[in-house]
Amino acid sequence: MKWLIRKRRVATAILLAAIAVATTIATLFNWWVVRGGDASVFTDISTLPANDVGLVLGTAPTVKGGRTNLHFRNRIAAAAELWRVGKVKHLLLSGDNHTATYDEPTAMKGALLALGVPERAMTLDYAGVRTLDSVVRARKVFGQARLTLITDDFHAHRAVFLARHSGVEAVVFCSERVPASWSFRSRAREVAARCLAALDVFVFRRGPHFLGEPVEIQIAAQ
Repeated sequence: MKWLIRKRRVATAILLAAIAVATTIATLFNWWVVRGGDASVFTDISTLPANDVGLVLGTAPTVKGGRTNLHFRNRIAAAAELWRVGKVKHLLLSGDNHTATYDEPTAMKGALLALGVPERAMTLDYAGVRTLDSVVRARKVFGQARLTLITDDFHAHRAVFLARHSGVEAVVFCSERVPASWSFRSRAREVAARCLAALDVFVFRRGPHFLGEPVEIQIAAQ
């Protein structure tokens, strides 16, 4: 009986040590990603540098029950405002379109049209299934070496981290902050997502699911 108790204690100690190591690594990865992107993350539109193209990172337009997704609404509002004041001249709408009934880029386009952004100022990327895919495709498919990324505050640092390591000189404009009661799960998942982003870049060296032929973005005068 004593050997069984001893065995359980050893197993518990190993488990606790593994949890401590994993927590330390996750903390370091998150600190690294956040600290490295701080200077490129903007919440004040007046101090945001201007770029020709803004990359709007996709999310679902609605949530369970058919309600409007506040993350979607706020990203679209931010994108429209950046275009309106001339901080970007063109919007690259990158999102998931994995089924015939789920189409983030087209939903973004419709919402931006409703806010007065003309169709000529938009290009749709239907293969932005992840942030990594969106930024790599922006560089390799759409030929953009400089971008303004448009996304939520909690997502901003990971987005600019991935953009930089994809050869894109990027700044990020954060959309209006979504209340914690709405975004708690997304913010919690972001801790793990930042760790995965670092692993994708330095260990797995993952690329996008799809590339394809180059697409030239035509930037028209406003």
